Amino acid sequence: MNPPKFQTLPVNGIQMRIAEQGSGPLVLFCHGWPESWYSWRHQLAALAAAGYRAVAPDMRGYGGTEAPANVEQYTLLHLVGDMVELVRALDEKQAVIVGHDWGAPVAWTSAMLRPDIFRAVAGMSVPFTPPGKLDLLSALQSQGITTFYMQYFQAPGVAEAELEADVEASLRRIYFSGSGDGPQRATFGVLEPGQGVLGNSVDPLVAPGRLPAWLPPEDLAYYAAEFKRAGFRGGLNWYRNLRRSWELLMPWRGCVLHQPSLFIAGERDNVLGFPASKAQLQAYPRTLPGLRGCHILPGAGHWIQRERAAEVNRLLLAFLSSL
Repeated sequence: MNPPKFQTLPVNGIQMRIAEQGSGPLVLFCHGWPESWYSWRHQLAALAAAGYRAVAPDMRGYGGTEAPANVEQYTLLHLVGDMVELVRALDEKQAVIVGHDWGAPVAWTSAMLRPDIFRAVAGMSVPFTPPGKLDLLSALQSQGITTFYMQYFQAPGVAEAELEADVEASLRRIYFSGSGDGPQRATFGVLEPGQGVLGNSVDPLVAPGRLPAWLPPEDLAYYAAEFKRAGFRGGLNWYRNLRRSWELLMPWRGCVLHQPSLFIAGERDNVLGFPASKAQLQAYPRTLPGLRGCHILPGAGHWIQRERAAEVNRLLLAFLSSL
């Protein structure tokens, strides 16, 4: 199997770098924070071998893709627009869209807004929920919560300074602590008093003294090089549009997804412990009437497509073959 091919395309007013592997029906992969196209390399290879055209961009603000200076250019409508235009830039009319972490809301919302283009959708880690009556930041405030990590990310420059002080150590801590190999506690939930997002993280080089098998040193080095070059600002700006994105999506309040859909997450994923996640999963018969599988993988954490690459590939290929 040939390795991925790279090109940079003009997409929705920005230059977007993509990795592409294989030929056949188009499948788009949307990564989350803090990752890159590289997070999907196992899936690109598996789908290419099975006869699909697998494409994973560096999302807006990440890696080799342009990072607009204006914070307001990172709303969900911008991100969905990127995926719509990427399909066109690839000279295709339709695609199956797959997303993980922040990429999952991009995939869910793309399918919700443009069912004519996105014929099926798979989300990982972050459950689908229709736009609701209250945005996340206001919901947190109403509960008296002031130290949730998404709130910490709101002030420009604060999280950037913390994370960019030692990029490789920051990523090492985030990846390990959010994984199924990390400590059994909330890593990206409520922050420790007076500390940043790394305050309750664990460095695997201290304990257990090694990187997990799914995160070899060369992979960590690749991610670190990407964030040393591009910085963290672009990805953090997605969080700084939580309220703005909610306002823009109000015309679709309560909208459900009728396309074939799939959900995969790790049993130890911190996101599944968020207050709303259980109810969101229980609502799937109503909100995802086209659901063809909801899979919670035992022992796995947040970085599901890396931690359990073979199992995710199997589930994803079975879903695609059912379409």
